[in-house]
Order: sequence, then structure tokens, then C-alpha cells
Amino acid sequence: MSRKVRVLIVDDSAVIRNMLTALLSEDPGIEVVGTAIDPYAARRKLLELRPDVMTLDVEMPRMDGLTFLRKVMVHMPTPTIVFSSLTHKGSETAMRAYEVGAVAVLTKPVFSAAKDLKPFATAIALEIKMAASANLDAIKKNRTMLNAPRQAPSAMARTTHQVFAIASSTGGTEALKTLLSQFSADIPGTVIVQHMPPGFTTAFAGRLNELMPFEVREAQDGDRVIPGRVLIAPGNFHMEMARSGAFYYVKLNQNPTENSVRPAADVLMRSVAETAGRNAIGVVLTGMGKDGAQGLKAMHDTGSYTLAQDEASSVVFGMPKSAIEAGAVDRVLPLKEIAAHMMMKVKEREVA
Repeated sequence: MSRKVRVLIVDDSAVIRNMLTALLSEDPGIEVVGTAIDPYAARRKLLELRPDVMTLDVEMPRMDGLTFLRKVMVHMPTPTIVFSSLTHKGSETAMRAYEVGAVAVLTKPVFSAAKDLKPFATAIALEIKMAASANLDAIKKNRTMLNAPRQAPSAMARTTHQVFAIASSTGGTEALKTLLSQFSADIPGTVIVQHMPPGFTTAFAGRLNELMPFEVREAQDGDRVIPGRVLIAPGNFHMEMARSGAFYYVKLNQNPTENSVRPAADVLMRSVAETAGRNAIGVVLTGMGKDGAQGLKAMHDTGSYTLAQDEASSVVFGMPKSAIEAGAVDRVLPLKEIAAHMMMKVKEREVA
């Protein structure tokens, strides 16, 4: 029998601490080893108990959760799920949580005696088990790369035909920042599926738009895929790429989930395979599960060049591993080398 995942719950609300303890204790693969009312108590419990995973509130007395998480990731690296009541404004806080090292961010549901909490319990238990296997070294390296001075990007010739299609999930928010930060302002038209709930994708795209030298936005139905623009699939919507004459554009829909997710990378990448073929480059980054494997295989089979992030730099190697095992990948690379390789392939294909 495999060892249980040992969890520390940090929240100033006794109701939340008791509720999480009760829900998580029902899972035979999880053991709640302790709780803490604030970051100071949490620090003592981290040293004493050495949990596999910590859940962490944001708004707490004496020190806010994100300040504490930043310190934890430097001095006592621990896979952490930020668990907070997030409004639209709060979703910006969620982006900051990812930036300082959170493996995942979950929204506190509205609790009531009559509400069935089984779906929530299942979801948070899955996130905790996934967090327990997270690659903290990859998280730390991604943060280091983002904080390093940027070199002047090399120019890439503009073209309406080159397209990047990228898939990511757990650990993907920081991986995408790292990857995109290495491209110049005339990045080829780029379409991305990052598994996130509605609202989070809006905030994430807005944050990237502030950081990058090109436009990044949450996709809207009919948006053109053009150089200098990155489109991120909205939470709860599949995104497909279509073609009108010489131009690409995206279509959104709420068709059934694939691989238990919406948006699904397989949906996007199949459409890119059909519309762009060898004029596209596909990438599967860090993430849990197998979404993107078959879509990337479709791209590969129609002549697209395909890449996967390697295990050492992935927070969770599930998605890249599935793509590799499916025979969908031309090259496996560390995160820090992917952008340069993509630019090299763009230039090769321009002169081919």
C-alpha cells in the first residue's frame, strides 16, 4: 500500500480548518497531520511535521499568505495549494500566488449545511495528490528565469502563416511566462490552452499582456491569429483554429469536455493540424493527465514540428510524457531551451 499524502492546513477560520480536515480524512490516500491558524504557527508546524503538501489561505492575521509562501519557497520548499475566496479581483491574487510558487489555486466554495460537498472534496483531494508529486526544483528554476534580466530578443520575420499551438496545465502559468518572455514582439500568431477555470484565464492573459512585448489576451470568438498576438482559450470554452483565405482565426464553443477538461488542448491542436499542417509548431508543456497528446500527434502526422517539455523542468510530467509515449514529439527539451528551438524552426521553414 502506498504512503498517504501528509497535509498541513493553514487557515485562520476554524470552520474551514475543521471542514477541510473532515473532508480530506475521508480519502484513504490522505492524512491531515496538522492545522495552523496563521503563518507563524504554520512555520512551526512545517518544521515539526514536514508535510508533503500545505493548503494556504491568503488573508490571515499577522502575515498574508502570499508573503508567507514566498518565504516558504526559499527556506522550506513545500508543495502548496492556495485556498482562498477569490473574486475577479482575487483572481489577480491567484496569478501572484502562482508567481511566488503555488502549485495550484482553488476557490473556497460557499458552504451550507444543505450543500453536497462531495464534488469539492474529490477535486481538492485530487489537487493535493497531484501537488505531492510536483517538481519544486522546476518551480524554483522558472521563478529564477523570470527574475533574470532579459536579453534583447532576436528578430523574427513576420509571416501570416506560421502558428504556434501550446498546451499546458499544472505548473503551466509560470512555464508559459518563462517561454513567452523569450520571444520578440513579432512572435508568430500563437494559440494556447492552459487549464484554468473561468475568470482565471482573463486575469492570466491580462498579467501576461503587461509583461510581454506583444499582445496577449483571452480569446474571443472570431479573433484573428496574427503575428504579435497570443490568444488564450477562455475557461470553460473549447478553442479551435479555422482558416478564411490566407488568414487564421479562432472559434469558441462549449461542446462536451474532452479528457475531462474544457478547454481541451486536443480540440485546439486537432484544428491546428487540419488548418495549418506543416506551417505550425506544437508544444506540450507541464501538466497532469494526457490532454494534448492526441492533438499533438495529429499535428505531427500532418507535418507540424512538435516539442515536449522534459521531465526535469516540468512541475508535473503527465502531459509531456503522454505525448512522448503517443509518438507525437519530434524533440524533448528543457523549458529554457524551447523558445530558441521554436525560433530556429520558424526561420528554417521560412527559407524552406
